[in-house]
Amino acid sequence: MLLTNGWDRNSRSKAVDKFDLDLDEVNERHHLTFDTYEEGKLSLDQYLNRVIFYEPRGFSKKEFRKFMFNQSQPHKETIAYFRRLKEKNGLRITAVSNEGRELNDYRIQTFDLNQLIDAFISSSFVHFRKPDRDMFRMALDVSQVKPEHALYIDDRKLYLQVASEMGISGIHHTGLESTRNAIRKYGLKD
Repeated sequence: MLLTNGWDRNSRSKAVDKFDLDLDEVNERHHLTFDTYEEGKLSLDQYLNRVIFYEPRGFSKKEFRKFMFNQSQPHKETIAYFRRLKEKNGLRITAVSNEGRELNDYRIQTFDLNQLIDAFISSSFVHFRKPDRDMFRMALDVSQVKPEHALYIDDRKLYLQVASEMGISGIHHTGLESTRNAIRKYGLKD
């Protein structure tokens, strides 16, 4: 919600067009290996070797990585809103995300997310992925917050359902304005 998705089907489709790849082949290989990459069990180079560079290409891995990383763009208004919300309410913010290490590191550094977020429970750091309950349990443990005092915001309903089963309140993010209105109902000042 703070950034565009890191490496989703839209990004892959753009890569297929730009680099003249076979969409079905890229998607099949991606789906067979991406979870392993997101869980931190493969490096980005290993993932790319399996999905893109399993045969000679007319472009370099460096070019492809640059394209891949450039797909990440900030939602500046959303980032600014959460900065204000954190400051005005003295909040601790913990990110719970499914993301490969190199892409995650790039996004944290490039968009100064470590200035907003206190802890990152990223799949590539902890070696399991949402919707695994352990992701949410770890976020609670690291943040030292009881489930009833946590508020989880996500754009995927399944992840909200899992958090809810653990006693964590949630907001389904469909856009900044609806999220802002939902947050106000929890008594937070924005």
